[in-house]
Amino acid sequence: MNVLGFLRNWMLPIAMMLGVASYFIYVSIPCLAPYKPVVLSAVNYIQPLLIFSMLFLTFCRVNVHDMKFCKWHVWLLLIQAVSFSALSVVAANLSDGGSKEIIESAMICLICPTATAAAVVVRKLGGSAADVTTYTILINLTTAFLVPLCVPFVHPHPGLDFITSFLLIIGKVFPLLLMPFVAAILLKHLFPPLHKKLASFSDLSFYLWAVALALAIAVTTKAIVNSTLSFYIQLAIALVSLVCCLLQFYLGRRIGGRFGDALTSGQALGQKNTVLAIWMGYTFFSPITSIAGGFYSVWHNLINSYQLYKKRKEYEICNHGN
Repeated sequence: MNVLGFLRNWMLPIAMMLGVASYFIYVSIPCLAPYKPVVLSAVNYIQPLLIFSMLFLTFCRVNVHDMKFCKWHVWLLLIQAVSFSALSVVAANLSDGGSKEIIESAMICLICPTATAAAVVVRKLGGSAADVTTYTILINLTTAFLVPLCVPFVHPHPGLDFITSFLLIIGKVFPLLLMPFVAAILLKHLFPPLHKKLASFSDLSFYLWAVALALAIAVTTKAIVNSTLSFYIQLAIALVSLVCCLLQFYLGRRIGGRFGDALTSGQALGQKNTVLAIWMGYTFFSPITSIAGGFYSVWHNLINSYQLYKKRKEYEICNHGN
């Protein structure tokens, strides 16, 4: 139990270190060089499968009857949709280079859906897990529509018109973000025993997330090592991800506070599915932009750690007082 507790508490840095180490270990073994294209192709298939599985298992634990629409949902959706769309217009008018990479990094951080683990953190902090899960579904649907709509303007494919590019991208994004929810609902009605069994695996999605994060960090490390961008541009991307993280936590709490749910709203907007952010970075934008998701993962987990620390202290003080 102590080992499992240690792994759960330190899974983020462990997964990130394993991701970095695995890349450098692989490239340092000469006999593995011919298999690089095969390995990269495998990662491109495995990563979406892991993201799908994480979302599917999360939605299997959702009770649709507990879900309700909140007013702050609308404001948060508007913030993510409008900011992403506005930056898409800016990026579309920039030539490839450092400035465009920075704008694209901000786009990824702003449109990225809420983390599947947000409900767990919200529950520990005393918020509404049902409300944040509802928002997770809504922002996944929004992302599934907006990313295919905007990316063809930012990164047009030579020889492909907008409709063709839109359909190609939506073919990757829409099933990944929408189908897990649909599959979970269908499974509940068609095969209730299997649905109940999968819903009981509360830790499985957590460990799938760790594997997906390690793979995502390995791909991000590859992008950094092979990037021709300067150190200062990469530093700027890290700072942009920090600003986006702090801004979204702040706006989420401010807006949620007006409707009596600052904590849940703050987590819904600030805590991101960074594995998906990294995947979107190297799949639809420039590979170097994937580091924005990696840095965001660090920032929002630092904020979560601080919030959980404060909650534990409050609990200890309350118990001591009693």
